[in-house]
Formats: sequence, structure tokens, C-alpha cells
Amino acid sequence: MELKTVQIENPNELNFILGQSHFIKTVEDMHEALVTAVPGIKFGLAFCESSGAALVRVSGTDPTLVELAKRNALALSAGHAFIVFLGAGLFPINVLHAIKNVPEVVNIFCATANPLQVIVAETEQGRGVLGVIDGVKSKGVEDDAGVEWRKGLLRKFGYKL
Repeated sequence: MELKTVQIENPNELNFILGQSHFIKTVEDMHEALVTAVPGIKFGLAFCESSGAALVRVSGTDPTLVELAKRNALALSAGHAFIVFLGAGLFPINVLHAIKNVPEVVNIFCATANPLQVIVAETEQGRGVLGVIDGVKSKGVEDDAGVEWRKGLLRKFGYKL
């Protein structure tokens, strides 16, 4: 077995979701869940098929985001992994519930806009995601100013009153 680190390409620091599913039907079902959850949503979705032709299957509403998802899924090439890139101004909190309720989804590794490294194991059979490194190492504990900043940010985005 060989361990590899795959850096997720995200030049515009968009929010994205990385997970694992179990069936080719994921692509269509997740597409439907996303457009139902947020009317007019812009996204790109790619799914690593794990048997048969073993292709990266893609869908979405924005060609640039579909291309970004496709490149990252191909770099991962890990069985049944999927990645969804969200358009500017969209956050995982807006769609995570819908994605988790897709019957084929078995795991969400992360939902982030941070720099992300994916730890992948490769054997003679194939590849699988072991986990993720999401962002940077903690630098300390927030103080009163940090609390105020956090609360202000949530209100700025409209998640708190």
C-alpha cells in the first residue's frame, strides 16, 4: 500500500464538499437534490465511478465549476468519492442537509473553502480516501476580540440576528 496526498485545486477559494457514495445513481440524485435545495444554484459535481468503466461522472449547472470538479475528482481517482464545488456566495450549510439525504451518500469528509489535502491510499486494487487535512494547524484559543469577530462574521453573512 502506498499513501499519497492530493491537493485539491481551488483557485477562487470556493466552498466545496468532499464525500463518498456507493452507486452511479449518485450523480443524478445529487444534482436533483442541489437544484431543489437552492433554486438557481451554480455548482459542479464529479463522482469517481468505482467499477465497470471506472469513469469520472459529472453534472452541474455551471460549466466552469463542472470542469473544476472533474479535474479534482480525476486527481483523486478514489472509489466512489464525489466533490461538489459551489458557486460564489454559496455555503455548504445551504446544501449539506440535502446532500446527506441523498440515499447513496455514505460519508462527508469535509465541507470547506480552506486549502485541502486529501490523504489517499493506493493498493493493487485501487484508491480510497483515508481522510483530509482541512486548513491549517490551530494557533491558540480565541480571546474576547476573537469571539466578537466570529459573532460579527455570522451576522454579516445573515446566519445570526
